[in-house]
Amino acid sequence: MRSGPALLALVLTAGSVAAARPASSPALMAAVKASTRSPANVARDRYRHPVETLRFFGVKPTDTVVEIWPSGGWYTEILGPYLAAHGTLYAAGPDDKGLAAVKAKQSAAPSAYGSVRFATFPAGPGATSVPAGSADVVLTFRNVHNWRFGATDRTQAAFDQMFAMLKPGGTLGVVEHHLPEASGTIEEARSGYMKRSSVLAYATKAGFRLAGESAINSNPKDTHDYPKGVWTLPPGFADGDHDRARYAAIGESDRMTLKFMKPK
Repeated sequence: MRSGPALLALVLTAGSVAAARPASSPALMAAVKASTRSPANVARDRYRHPVETLRFFGVKPTDTVVEIWPSGGWYTEILGPYLAAHGTLYAAGPDDKGLAAVKAKQSAAPSAYGSVRFATFPAGPGATSVPAGSADVVLTFRNVHNWRFGATDRTQAAFDQMFAMLKPGGTLGVVEHHLPEASGTIEEARSGYMKRSSVLAYATKAGFRLAGESAINSNPKDTHDYPKGVWTLPPGFADGDHDRARYAAIGESDRMTLKFMKPK
């Protein structure tokens, strides 16, 4: 049974416990408290647990980090200041529109985001891509379902490209809406939730090994069975005002937090 938001690391490497790469707590706390973060994003910290999550993934302020599909830049608001002085942050999105929010943040606060680099993901021929073997950490937050969603499954290609970005021994951190294995007729391709076994299968085929997992972002109130999928819950509220109070009381989705390693 899960233990809730407390850190529960179940490290599964060759039958032994592997030490997490330590994050710099003072620098990380300073980044989470940065004045450049929007109040609306700060209000969601209680659901997303950024300090515990980035510490679990072992993100250090000297790392080269790739944030996959940053969208509105919720985590970019933390990673930008955290890596600004000594590290490197790539924002990797599908196109200029997908990176527009991060570019706007960079224009508004160059001291926090001025060193952010931009790349295309997934990268086709001729695209500006993250150099192969250059990243210490690749992070993707609630994106796997986007690649799985619909008739065309693009997930394996995404994991293959993330594997290529990383240095040997590098970390892939995945946070994804969690669909219990015994979920019956709920479909990954429509609900926005993913089974742990599915994510592991894509990652393993790409060459990753599972290094650990945590219940940091789990939510036992989430029943996973909404007519409009995961988007029914906050912040989306896809059903509008219908049962809004009930969904607000549930909070944001139940999420798995998985750490993968690229073998040395």
